[in-house]
Amino acid sequence: MAEHGTDEPSSSTGSPDGEGRDSGDRLLLHQRLAVRELIDTEASYLHMLQLCASDIRSRLQQLPQGDLDVLFSNIDDVIEVNSKFLHDLQETASREDEQVHSIGNLFLEFQEELERVYKVYCASYDQALLLVETYRKEPELQREIQGIIEAAVPQAGPSGLSFLLVIPLQRITKYPLLLQKILENTDPDASAYPVLQRAASALQDVNANINEYKRRKEVASKYTKVGQLTLRERLARINTHTLSKKTTRLSQLLKQEAGLVPRTEDKEFDYLEERLHWVSLCVTETKNNVAVYLANLEAFLRFRPQESELDIPGGPVVQYCSLMGDLQLQAFPDFKQRLEGLVWQPLCSLAKALSGPQNLVKKRLDKLLDFERVEEKLLEVGSVTYEEQEARHTYQALNSLLVAELPQLNQLAMRWLGQILHTFVDLQRDLAKQVLQRAEGSLAQLPHHHLSEPAFRKLVEDVLGQTGHQLRSFQENFEKVLPPPTVQPLLPGAERQVQALLSRYGPEKLYQVTSNISGAGTLDLKLLRGQIVALLQNKDTKGNSSRWLVDTGGHRGYVPAGKLELYRVIPGQGEVKEQVQPPKDSHHLTPEPSPAPVPSVPTVTQAFSDRFCNFPGKAGLRAKLTRSQETETQRPSAAGANRAWRQTRLHISLSFLGQPSLTGHSAPCDQKTTNIACVFEKLNCARLWLSRMYVKGNNGRSHWETWLETHGTGP
Repeated sequence: MAEHGTDEPSSSTGSPDGEGRDSGDRLLLHQRLAVRELIDTEASYLHMLQLCASDIRSRLQQLPQGDLDVLFSNIDDVIEVNSKFLHDLQETASREDEQVHSIGNLFLEFQEELERVYKVYCASYDQALLLVETYRKEPELQREIQGIIEAAVPQAGPSGLSFLLVIPLQRITKYPLLLQKILENTDPDASAYPVLQRAASALQDVNANINEYKRRKEVASKYTKVGQLTLRERLARINTHTLSKKTTRLSQLLKQEAGLVPRTEDKEFDYLEERLHWVSLCVTETKNNVAVYLANLEAFLRFRPQESELDIPGGPVVQYCSLMGDLQLQAFPDFKQRLEGLVWQPLCSLAKALSGPQNLVKKRLDKLLDFERVEEKLLEVGSVTYEEQEARHTYQALNSLLVAELPQLNQLAMRWLGQILHTFVDLQRDLAKQVLQRAEGSLAQLPHHHLSEPAFRKLVEDVLGQTGHQLRSFQENFEKVLPPPTVQPLLPGAERQVQALLSRYGPEKLYQVTSNISGAGTLDLKLLRGQIVALLQNKDTKGNSSRWLVDTGGHRGYVPAGKLELYRVIPGQGEVKEQVQPPKDSHHLTPEPSPAPVPSVPTVTQAFSDRFCNFPGKAGLRAKLTRSQETETQRPSAAGANRAWRQTRLHISLSFLGQPSLTGHSAPCDQKTTNIACVFEKLNCARLWLSRMYVKGNNGRSHWETWLETHGTGP
C-alpha cells in the first residue's frame, strides 16, 4: 500500500508534465515538417524554373525572339536569386538548434533581392498572357507549343504555357504562408519567434510592393499607348466624360495661374524632369547631326572624280585615282554600313525609348490637376467619390513610378549616348587607319612623301592659302565684268508715281512687278507687269511671308512675293530732264528748249523723244507711223549697226524707223551725257530739219519756198 501510495502521487504529478512534453514534441515535429516543406518545395520550384529556361525556351525557336523575351521575362535573374536562397536554406539544416532562427534571418537578408527580381517578372506577366491567347488562335502553332511542354513537363496538362508562367507568381505569394506556418509551430517564448514575425511581415510587404509596382506599370503602359495614338484615334476617344475632365483641368490651371489656389511643388520631380528634358535634347541634337553627317557621306560617295577623264598626265594622278577607286569600292561603303548599324540605329532606338517617359511626364501634369482638385474638395467636404479617389491614387502611382525610375532612366540614357559617341569616334579612327594602310604603298610614290608631318602641314596650308587668294581674285574680276542687271521697263506715264514712291519710301523699298498679277482675294491688288510698288510689310496678318503688303501710290494691298523683284536704280540716272514742250506759236516748226529742267525718276534706258513725218512701214520690225506721232528712241542704230535706222518705242512695241524721218525734239541729256553730245544732237536735228525744208513737193516747190511765200520772212 505504501508503495502504491507513494507511486500514485508520482503518477498524478507526472501526468501534466507528460502532456506538456507531448505537446512540445508535437509542436517541434510540426515545425520541422514546415521547415522541410519549405526546403523541399523550394528545390522543386527551382528545378521547374531551370526546366523552363533551358529545355522549353530553347525548343520554342519557332517563336520570335521578342515573344520569348516577354514570355520568360527575367527568369534568369529569378533563377540566380533563388539558387543562392536554396543553397543557404539547405545549409541551415546543419544548425538544427538554430535552424528556425537562421531561416528567419535568411528571409530578411534576401528581402530586397526577392522584391527586385519578382516585381519585374510579375509586371510583364499580363503581357505574356496576351501572347498566349494569340497563340491559341492559331491551332497549328498551339499544337506545337503544347507538344513541347507536355514532353518536358507532363504535369502541365492542357494549360501548357499558362501553367509554367504562373509558377513564379505563386511562389512569391506562398513565402509568407510558409513562414506563418513555421511561426505557428514555434514557441512564443523562443528566441526565433520575433525573427520569424519580422520575416513574415517583410515578405508580406514584398508582395504588397510587387502589387503596387505592377499597378504603376499598368498605369504607365495605359498612358504610353494613349500617347502613341493617331489623330483619328484620339478624336474617336472624345466624349462628354473626357470633355468634362479637360474642362475641369483647364479651370484648375487657370485658378493656379491667377493665384486663386496654390500650386503643388515637388522639387525632386522638377529636378528629374529637367534632367530628362536635357537628356532628350542631347539625343535629338546628336541624332540630327548624325543624319546630316550621313547625308554628306552619301553625297561624297556619289562624287567620284577618279572615274572622270582628268586632263593631267600620269604620275601622282594615276596613284590618286587607283587609291580613291579602292577606297570607294570597299573602305567607305563599309564605314557607312557600320556607322548606320552601330551609331544611327542605336540613336533612333534611344530617341524612341525616351518618348514613352516624356508622354508620362505630360500625363502626370493632367493627373496632378485632378489630384489637386480632389485634395481641395477633401479639405472642404471631407469625402470624395470612388472615381475621385481612383484619380487620386492614379496620380500617386504615376508620380511614385516616375520619381523612382527617372534617375535610373537618365543615367542609363546618358551612358547609352556616351557609348554611341565613343563608337562614332572609334569608327572614325578605324577609317583613318584603314585609309593609311591602303595608301601606304602609294605614299612613297607621291612627290612630298619625304616631308615631315609639320612641314607637310605647312605646305598644305600655303597651297590652300594661295588657292584661296586666287579664288578671291577670280571672284573680284568676275564681279567687275558681270553684265548689268536686267530691269523691267516702266509703264507709260508712271514716272511721277514712281518719283512719289521714291521720295516717300526710298530706293531700298521699291519693287517692280515681273508679271501681271490678278488679285484673287478681297485685299489683293491687281497689277500690271513693270509697275513699281513700295514694300510696307514682308508678310500678311497671318505671318505668311509669301504675301507682301505694298503701296502703289494710290492703293494698298497684298501681292505674291514671288512676282516682285527689287527695283534697281542705275547710277547716274537719278535725275532726267523733262521732255521739251513745243512752242505755243503754231507757226513755228522748230522746238524751243525749256528754261528749267524738271527732275524725273530714274529710267531704265536712255530715251529720246522724237516727232516724225509720215513713214511707210515695211516688213519685219519696221513700224508704219503718221506725221507728228511721238516715239522714244531706244538705240541710235539698228541691230546691224546701220546708222540710218533707229530703234524706237511707240508705247506699244519696239520698231525700227528710218532716221531721216525723225524730227526736231531734242533728246534730253542725263547726268552722264556731256555738253558736247547734246550740242551734236541739236545740230543733227537742225540738219535733218533743213534737209526736209529743201525737199521739193508734188508742186515742184520746196517746203522752204512755200513757207517764205506764206510768212514773207525766214524762220
